[in-house]
Amino acid sequence: MTAPSDTASSASPVANPTKVAAALRRYRILAWVTGLWLLVLTTEMVLKYGFGVHTPSWIPVVHGWVYFAYLLVTLDLAVKVRWPALRTLGTLLAGTVPFLSFWVEHQRTRQVRVDFGV
Repeated sequence: MTAPSDTASSASPVANPTKVAAALRRYRILAWVTGLWLLVLTTEMVLKYGFGVHTPSWIPVVHGWVYFAYLLVTLDLAVKVRWPALRTLGTLLAGTVPFLSFWVEHQRTRQVRVDFGV
């Protein structure tokens, strides 16, 4: 009797491609929305602290809630595609650096599409 090989499980993804595609779609949308709100927040901070312009107090709150939703959908995708902890953490933190969420979203999307054919 032969033992099951580890190569068979690593070569073929176990995740359901339909669920991965849905999770990827949610992640892509929230990555873009988070990135856009981060740019709005950055602009608001520059105007407020750099130029003394009165800005709406709800902008940081909206960004905070959008980022929280981004964290949830990113974790959902990470679990479904079984990302390593450091890749997951890097993707989660991408929503905190202006413009980085757009680049990371592109990289992760390309990788998931290649790995899962979605």
